[in-house]
Amino acid sequence: MAHNLSGYHRALDLFEGLLAGVPGDGWDAPSPCDGWTARDVAGHVTGGQYLIRSLATGEPAPDVSTDPARFVPGDVMAAWREARKEAAAALTPEGLSRPVPVGALGRLPLGDYLQGYILEPLVHAWDLARATGQPSRLDPDLVHHAFATAHMIAADLRTAGRLAPQLPAPQGADEQTRLLAFLGRPVT
Repeated sequence: MAHNLSGYHRALDLFEGLLAGVPGDGWDAPSPCDGWTARDVAGHVTGGQYLIRSLATGEPAPDVSTDPARFVPGDVMAAWREARKEAAAALTPEGLSRPVPVGALGRLPLGDYLQGYILEPLVHAWDLARATGQPSRLDPDLVHHAFATAHMIAADLRTAGRLAPQLPAPQGADEQTRLLAFLGRPVT
């Protein structure tokens, strides 16, 4: 079965572009993620690439939320590119067809899971942009797909304490603003 991973790759490309735009002294800047710096956000998404690799190979999954900066010591871009390369190498037809646990949805082939995983690098791209003063306008098509995923997984994440409470979106807000408010990001 072929899996359409174009959205997944576009979300990673967007994140990588924002990583490249972080000034050398910007890694310690606070991010919209409570208690996390820009380096922590970069480390979390970089660690997520090792998580994807582990899902594709059946290896134990790393904890990407505790001390996430450990995934990006020193040169953040080099660490990101290595993690992305290792994850990509694991996305073989066999790896993409491997069933992975997806909370209340049960198990899905990894290739299907990655279509929803867009939400993760996309929202953290916004976090990184906000932390480092970069433009934070996201790809509207990716936002639309990520919002659908957010609606499916938010309740479980909030119950587990891994997602902030929903905030009200301003009247007439665009879809990106509504998504961010839904995920508890202050959008003002």
